[in-house]
Amino acid sequence: MGTPDFAVPALKALTGSRHEVVLVISQPDRSKGRSAKPVPTPVKACALEAGIPVLQPEKVRNPEVLEQIRERKPDVIVVAAYGQILPQALLDIPRIMCVNIHGSLLPKYRGAAPIQWAVINGEKTSGITIMKMEAGLDTGDILVQKEVPLDPKETSGSLFDRLSLMGGEVLLDALDKIEQGLITPVKQDDALATWSPMLKREDGRIDWSMDAAAIECRVRGMDPWPSAYTFLDGKMLKIWSADVSEDEPENSPGAESAGFSRDVVPGSVVSVGKDRFLVAAGKGTLAVREVQLEGKKRMSVQAFLLGYKLREGTLLGAD
Repeated sequence: MGTPDFAVPALKALTGSRHEVVLVISQPDRSKGRSAKPVPTPVKACALEAGIPVLQPEKVRNPEVLEQIRERKPDVIVVAAYGQILPQALLDIPRIMCVNIHGSLLPKYRGAAPIQWAVINGEKTSGITIMKMEAGLDTGDILVQKEVPLDPKETSGSLFDRLSLMGGEVLLDALDKIEQGLITPVKQDDALATWSPMLKREDGRIDWSMDAAAIECRVRGMDPWPSAYTFLDGKMLKIWSADVSEDEPENSPGAESAGFSRDVVPGSVVSVGKDRFLVAAGKGTLAVREVQLEGKKRMSVQAFLLGYKLREGTLLGAD
């Protein structure tokens, strides 16, 4: 049971293994872009290519749908980013259990966007958890976990790709161990649980009063969607790449030596160079290196400055 790209490597791992995939369940096809024509979900496309039958119910809890699943007599139901809450009646169907592939080291980052929030929050590690499913949301017993370090410039997109591939590998390992009776399920410590709500477009708006380090993490965590953005002369300015600068415009001894005023307002452009411009944050300075102005293509700051006269003192953020 899965829908987006994240679940495809797990399905491919299963179809390439000794296990038999008897049925794939995915969300209904939805129209995408300007065309009103429904587009198959990535998981459906993968299943059809492998010759596996597909169900796409609007509501998987419908009794007729549950009966179709029971008729297949599955040993295990594998769930990866399916997109609907599963009823207990479905969790009770497989002979062994329902397992879920989750993109975090549970109990941290339960919820819909664990990969993005790990990057946004500046985590040093993330990973995959194979979990025994229960009625609660991401609260089931841990079966297998595999940890990965995050690159200093990790984006949500790059981590998504890495964990997606890892999900299939760890799943096969978990299924082998389940079959051999080598797994002792471990209960999650609810006291250590954190939540990762689904991102909204407005979550990408930069709050310049935050620390520069936190903003830099947010830039990477919002890539590719919804993207981190601010406003420049009333137009949306997406920031795709940035670094924390050692220059400090706030009230500190380093500020005067760097040539900054002690009264710099967060969001102010404090310096414009050849391939970057510096923006004052609540603490520290952000060196912006890649941008996209509303109506324009994504480009380096060097290319952007060839066509836009950005001046020191410009205040970002007002729409």
